[in-house]
Amino acid sequence: MISPSTPVIISARRTPIGTAGLALRDVDVAGLAAPVLRATAGDAGLSQPEHVVLGNCMGPGGNVARVASLGAGFEITTPAMTVDLQCGSGLAAITTACALVRSGTAESVIAGGVESASTAPWRFWPATDGRDAERYTRAPFSPAEIGDPEMGPAADDVARRWGITRARQDAYAVRSHARAAAARDDGRFDDELVVLPQLARDERIRANLRAETLARLPAAFSTDGTVTAGNACGINDGSAAVAIVSEARRRADGIPGLACRDWETVGSDPNLPGVGPVPAVRNLLSRNGVTLNDIDVIEVNEAFAAQVLACCDELGLDEERVCVEGGAIALGHPWGASGAVLGVRLFSQMMRPDGPRLGLATIAVGGGQGVALLVERVD
Repeated sequence: MISPSTPVIISARRTPIGTAGLALRDVDVAGLAAPVLRATAGDAGLSQPEHVVLGNCMGPGGNVARVASLGAGFEITTPAMTVDLQCGSGLAAITTACALVRSGTAESVIAGGVESASTAPWRFWPATDGRDAERYTRAPFSPAEIGDPEMGPAADDVARRWGITRARQDAYAVRSHARAAAARDDGRFDDELVVLPQLARDERIRANLRAETLARLPAAFSTDGTVTAGNACGINDGSAAVAIVSEARRRADGIPGLACRDWETVGSDPNLPGVGPVPAVRNLLSRNGVTLNDIDVIEVNEAFAAQVLACCDELGLDEERVCVEGGAIALGHPWGASGAVLGVRLFSQMMRPDGPRLGLATIAVGGGQGVALLVERVD
């Protein structure tokens, strides 16, 4: 049900996604986010949004959204909030913005996510008696006694549990790159990109990748595993954002958009985090009386081919329908931004002339969670 208070996405932009340590290696999180915030607000005709919400996982700490908001030239009176839901942070920022708009707290919000793996600071446990300071690479996803696997080994476990073969994973990865390369070469990414001085287009896409090439790669996480560097996402830098207003404002302005009909966040088994989207999607669709057959565009974050394929199998979803213009295996997975990238990709595809009516975005989260968003085109 679309009402005057329904949140509606009216613009969406992202940076080209860079590979960590390469083109964007010297651009920090605020430097990635600020130009995207400016462009998204400009496209929406918002000289000053009423609120900014950004997702981020591994940045310098503090309130990244506030720094980026001020860097974008927004007024000092514009509040800004940073959200950390690990890989789901960008989509959680969008759903948080949706809640602000639907509640009437704000009528215009810029929401998205940003991650600079290249400039993420190193962190250390402090030195104690008899032990030097010790570097750690991530905070816990879950208490150790419940299970706190790294995402790569967890993806191997998902592949074993759901019987996802190495060949199927590699074939999916090849398809992701081929689709992304075709979309890029056809100019289908052009309108969503904020070109940066350091990078004009996505850095990771490989147009001529072959399954035979991927088959030669060793298992990345265990000797009997099937997840490799080729059928998994990279480590990446990037930012993405959407502008959200109320349906009443959108209608008054006479512009099209994507109404955010509903959203869902769930908890799931921390030991199998990659399948968190399954209960999130089931709950969301059931609550709205919608089936996957009703959905025209489906964006699932491709952290690993194994987990996307397991989600497809569990949901009864044809894998060919997922990420038809390529996904994170090809584009990259800038953790805190990736959920927002899904929102940008929905907007880009659905707002073309004669675009489809319904779209779905979903992402898995370390520690066993899933986020999903259902959108509907409104003209």
